[in-house]
Amino acid sequence: MNARRRSDDRTETIMQTALDLALEVGYAKLSMEAVAARAGVGKDTIYRRWPSKALLFLDAVLSSRTTGLEHPYTGDIVADLREVMHRAVDLLARPPWGPLYRDLIGEAQHTPEVAAALNERFIRPQTADTLARLKAAQEQGQLAPDFDLDLAFEILSGPLYYRLLITHEPLTPAYLDRVLQAVLAGMGPRP
Repeated sequence: MNARRRSDDRTETIMQTALDLALEVGYAKLSMEAVAARAGVGKDTIYRRWPSKALLFLDAVLSSRTTGLEHPYTGDIVADLREVMHRAVDLLARPPWGPLYRDLIGEAQHTPEVAAALNERFIRPQTADTLARLKAAQEQGQLAPDFDLDLAFEILSGPLYYRLLITHEPLTPAYLDRVLQAVLAGMGPRP
């Protein structure tokens, strides 16, 4: 049991070291050698757990903060979406998670294993949670019965990624409220 605990502690240390170094030097300059030296482990110890820098970085980023984005079910779809979107902006708009997540998305563009794992471990669960909340609202008559919920999700998340990755304009609660208002005006039930 102690060996297992030491292994878990070492894994946590390596991931935290990778995050710290990525924040200091940027993901592009992050190296397994630097992580090993700062974490006080051999490179072989790292490579036994992660076959590449990209997969180490993926695990480190996703283990650092991916909870708290689940939708509440208060009965008010606008309030529930607003709450989760504000929490997402709070997470993405500032260090440490925002810059790390941007780097992770960048790596996913040319590393298929990272793209697949990011989708499986973060994007799909977030999408499923949002779609379940939208479906419940639709069944309760809060949204038009014929509105395409997959499209609604894409319309809601697109502006966040656009600002996060393309324009680097601020992600603010006021901006999110404008997005929600615009989208929900088209999703609402019709008389």
